[in-house]
Amino acid sequence: MVALEHLGGPNERRVEGTPSDWNADIATLHTLAIECVAGPDARLLPRVAGLPDDAFHHDGKMTKREVRALTLAKLDPVPGALLWDVGAGCGSVAIEWMRAVPRARAIALEPRADRRVLMAENASALGVPDLDIHEGTAPEGLDGLAAPDAVFIGGGLSVETAEAAFAALKPGGRLVANAVTLESEAVLLALHAERGGDLVRLSVSRSPAVGHLTGWRPAMPVIQWSLTKPWESTS
Repeated sequence: MVALEHLGGPNERRVEGTPSDWNADIATLHTLAIECVAGPDARLLPRVAGLPDDAFHHDGKMTKREVRALTLAKLDPVPGALLWDVGAGCGSVAIEWMRAVPRARAIALEPRADRRVLMAENASALGVPDLDIHEGTAPEGLDGLAAPDAVFIGGGLSVETAEAAFAALKPGGRLVANAVTLESEAVLLALHAERGGDLVRLSVSRSPAVGHLTGWRPAMPVIQWSLTKPWESTS
């Protein structure tokens, strides 16, 4: 800690120390600067996309680490940009978007109250308490929101939601939607046929123990559709 007292006066003084050994008698009016130093067992989390899944409180519904990193890469966060995270769950994508670059903003839409509570806890714990959390379902819950620079649809995917998000998206903005079910995949195929963009199939396998050996266990594949809104587009 650094205390600055009597600034600009003849008794101006700077006092430094740590809380454990602080015994200085400081003037009531002072400026205090605190530098937080990580302890030896502190968990340091980078700003690069792809935080460990256990960095978030969640109920199992979340965009997992590897897919989340690729999703953020497609969303392309830039300073000051606004993201809509539709069907946000525990908020992992919106939170990582805000952590990625300075002044990034995010609106998270989630219908379930328990998940909104988890999202708020995660946002506070991971340094982005300004995450704007909204109750609602898409596409109705998108009405009246500030126009986004990027949209991620992780839950509640439908053609109507994607079209409403695309219409609200600023020209040059990015839209990314992930699907794991056959029904959601059919929606993405229809959107790709109508709007174009890129379709990618993401598959991740992990190596858990198989008895005293190890083996590959695949996770459910994720179909990802992404596109950038043309500058001349108005809808």
